Amino acid sequence: MTWTAVGPQPNLLQRLERRRAVVLAGYRGDRLAARSGLADPDPGVRAAALGAVLRSGDLGGGDLRGAADDDDPTVRRRLAELLGGGARSVAGAGQVALGLLADADAAVAETAAWALGEIGESGPLPDGAVAAMVAVATGHADPLAREAAVAALGALGDPAGLPAVLAGTTDRPAIRRRAVLALAPFEGPDVDAALQRARQDRDWQVREAAELLLRPD
Repeated sequence: MTWTAVGPQPNLLQRLERRRAVVLAGYRGDRLAARSGLADPDPGVRAAALGAVLRSGDLGGGDLRGAADDDDPTVRRRLAELLGGGARSVAGAGQVALGLLADADAAVAETAAWALGEIGESGPLPDGAVAAMVAVATGHADPLAREAAVAALGALGDPAGLPAVLAGTTDRPAIRRRAVLALAPFEGPDVDAALQRARQDRDWQVREAAELLLRPD
């Protein structure tokens, strides 16, 4: 009889231990140990190291650009998450997020759209960011990326994003609901017409979102 080992294998245990060490280094403020994980052969460790270096107060623009060029989408998506959070104030954060919006991995593009919305709410966005989000909202093959871009355009409230948000009200149900909510900062006859149409939508969540916006204060 042949027995098969049960439980984590040695290589996995080693990766988990390295990841744990990097995470703890970030909480301890050990910049050197946290930074060592950025060059780890395992993408999970590299992704964890990004957050650890940020917590240690040592994350810079060069780190952002290096992670944006990482071969593994796990790292790039983690970077996008951080760009929408604590890393949004790092020099070049908006430009890096804009680059990730065009990532071949749909999950990275989705997270980058969200990050740009967060960055734009707290400061200026790089040139072309709104136009790029409009392109994703109206033309990306992945519905989650389109939904995230529509939500970000609504958060920004830039008039240039309104046509894309209106287009989202005719997309898939989840996107229609998000687009209706994203109309909140906008005004005008096109917005009013879209909300009235949404009140008759076949999806109850879309109808509910429209009623929420049309409800008197």
